[in-house]
Amino acid sequence: METIVYDAKGQEKGRIELPAFFCTEVSGVLLHEVTTAYLSNQRFGTHKTKTRGEVSFSGAKPWKQKGTGNARAGQRNSPLWRKGGIIFGPQPRDYYTKMSKQKKRLSLSMAFSAQLQKGNVIVVDSVKVDEVKTKKVVELLRNLKVEGQKIIFAISNDINFKVASRNVQNVVVENIKNINAYQVLWADKLITTPEAIDSIKKRQSL
Repeated sequence: METIVYDAKGQEKGRIELPAFFCTEVSGVLLHEVTTAYLSNQRFGTHKTKTRGEVSFSGAKPWKQKGTGNARAGQRNSPLWRKGGIIFGPQPRDYYTKMSKQKKRLSLSMAFSAQLQKGNVIVVDSVKVDEVKTKKVVELLRNLKVEGQKIIFAISNDINFKVASRNVQNVVVENIKNINAYQVLWADKLITTPEAIDSIKKRQSL
């Protein structure tokens, strides 16, 4: 499958033959599984509530058992009382979900394919900037007519461009060797380069 290659000014420069992994059949079940696992793995799992045994209260009986007119009570740390312990509250846990390399690789190919089918993949001949300036990135987005959208640049490692884009809202710059299916699907537009496609072609073709 071919697609257009644009220059930094948004003008058509030529065409490029996309690798086979851009034509992978999409499975919504697998993409859901992988993206859910990715989001779970971002969680720290440090949430914590105190049980009745951890609440700091005296163990003394609030009042005598009979004769006060009050309901029977044994301790102030009861979950029925204000500031008492929490029943079945969240406790620290590990949310890590293991995913096989095959699933990760296949889901990434599916994500690329899904975005290509929607017309959301833009190939630019180069995204290098001569100055580390935010306005250079904004100008590129304006030329490509993608301003105001969620953009992910899947490119080869380029520190200058990554630094220049840090202050642009909803723009993520990721080394294409580290990109995952969730990041690809998150974006409204995926912008990449022929160089980046060549660098990932071998890994996705295994």
